[in-house]
Amino acid sequence: QVQLVESGGGLVQPGGSLRLSCAASGIIFSNHVMDWYRQNPGKQRELVATVSTSGATDYADSVKGRFTISRDNAKNTVYLQMNSLKPEDTAVYYCHAVRSVIIDYWGQGTQVTVSS
Repeated sequence: QVQLVESGGGLVQPGGSLRLSCAASGIIFSNHVMDWYRQNPGKQRELVATVSTSGATDYADSVKGRFTISRDNAKNTVYLQMNSLKPEDTAVYYCHAVRSVIIDYWGQGTQVTVSS
């Protein structure tokens, strides 16, 4: 059974930092591209950051220079370090594992709220 379990969300003031983690089980983690998405009510899910199986990364323009995605294949875990947080970063953040165009998995999400 595949599980992606996110943690690390919470309430933070503008300008603060959070580190999200996503622990995977039931998959060969190193074979999967790992993404972080975010979503607000009534809006489409937005791709935030991607790390490939080789460690190459890519980011949405809105988070470039502030967020860093990384993976630890030994721990089957992907991270999202979020710095200089803004109120518009408030969302539910989802971990996503991609093996192919037809094989992918989602976590249950973790709430991030940026507010003073």
